[in-house]
This record gives sequence, C-alpha cells and structure tokens, in this order.
Amino acid sequence: MKTVVQLNLRFRTSRNKLVKHWTEHAPIFAPGGEIKGLLWKIWLMNEAEKSAGGIYLFRDKASAKAYVNGDIISGLRTCDLCSAYDIKIKVWDILPGPTKISRGPVG
Repeated sequence: MKTVVQLNLRFRTSRNKLVKHWTEHAPIFAPGGEIKGLLWKIWLMNEAEKSAGGIYLFRDKASAKAYVNGDIISGLRTCDLCSAYDIKIKVWDILPGPTKISRGPVG
C-alpha cells in the first residue's frame, strides 16, 4: 500500500539560502533519483513562521520507513546550512476510497 510521509521543521537560515540548497539537492528526489520507492515529493515553506517541510508519496511502507530512518533525514538533523530544528515526521497510511473520490494524486 502506498504511504505518505509528512515532515515539518523549523529553520534559522534565510529563505533564499535554504531554497538554493534544497533546489541543488532536489534531483535526488525526482523519478529515477536516489530515494528508493519515492513516487513524488511536494516541498513546503512558510517563511513568516520559519517553517518548512515536505509531503512524500512512497510506493510502500517499507520504502517510507527506510527513508525516515536513513542518511538523508539523519543528515538534515546536522546540516548547518539547513539549520533545521524541531523536526517532526509522521508516516501515514492512505485511505484509498475517499482519496479516489476526491481525486487525490496517489494513483
């Protein structure tokens, strides 16, 4: 079953520096990139609250858990440029019936 990961964090750096850094690393999240089982990612930011995050759709729960417990999340916690703190991660099952009715892009 496809699985969603929701990641939220606070940051201390400027928006421009963070966006530049993440744009440079975005290709690893693209189809055929380095993240096994990742189908897509939506990048999020609320500059006024110095808050950012992502919504990820994974092929299955095992891929989602591997990502959450892997090197990228571990590196995010120590990335000086990201200056991330208060990192919160949730792994969600998708409810296929209602999602299909509301045309959620989870195929």
